[in-house]
Amino acid sequence: MIKEIISEFFIIAFELLALFVGISFVVNLLQGIIPYDKINKYLSGKNTFLGVLAALVFAFVTPFCSCSTIPVVVNLLNKKVRFGIVMVFLFSSPLLDPTIITLMAAMLGIKVAITYTIITAIFSALVGLLLEKFGFEAAVKKVNMTGYKEGEMKFSFKAAVTETLNLMKTVYPYLLIGAAIGAFIHEAVPTEFISTYLGGDKWWLVPIAAVIGIPLYVRIETMIPLSKILIAKGMAFPPVMALMIGSVGASIPEVALLNSIFHKRLVVAFVASVITMATLSGFLFYII
Repeated sequence: MIKEIISEFFIIAFELLALFVGISFVVNLLQGIIPYDKINKYLSGKNTFLGVLAALVFAFVTPFCSCSTIPVVVNLLNKKVRFGIVMVFLFSSPLLDPTIITLMAAMLGIKVAITYTIITAIFSALVGLLLEKFGFEAAVKKVNMTGYKEGEMKFSFKAAVTETLNLMKTVYPYLLIGAAIGAFIHEAVPTEFISTYLGGDKWWLVPIAAVIGIPLYVRIETMIPLSKILIAKGMAFPPVMALMIGSVGASIPEVALLNSIFHKRLVVAFVASVITMATLSGFLFYII
């Protein structure tokens, strides 16, 4: 069995690394032609629809994890960008990563990737605007951003290679962890066990998966190969998606950082919103 696990690990790891490097390079290469100035103009505007759309586009073209989103959020707040629009960006930025969505399409199917993108974008917009409507803007602390600079990006092959290599230094351990766990589950965990206890229409698995995802701090690079294996083994798709969205949408390190710029009631509202978003998204996948 060990031989089979090792063999499966190398197959999954090679597939993931090849896809991720290729997709990341293309995304980084295109960063230089994205009109960030125009996006920032719409972010600062008063038109709600255009502001939300700009926040979602900005989240999509700036592939940040949940923690690295925080400096951008502080910068936007200091620029007096509308609170609800900033919240839309905060929720959607770690979820709407073009590299991950493309990787998801390659491994889980185009329909899954499109559905995931639409659901997370809609929920991010709704939650961000609702937090504004309920007056949570008053729970933002006065924080000055230091050490953050908005650099101008240019279309450069060399810069794209450099950025891809830097990204891989950060991401590849998670890819390998995901490949290792996926290989173990694929070869060592009986299909009957997963299909019996984690499969079927057990609705309560969805909220449980959403809650578990946050303290796990499982990056989506790790979750995608795990999702593929778990689904192939018979685990129900909705709790898998709830776990994915919960783990990517919030994490303990991010919550700690948010605590430095938000008062506790907004931090609690943020975590509750991510859990709600992950749970409702999971239930929607039952319907879809």
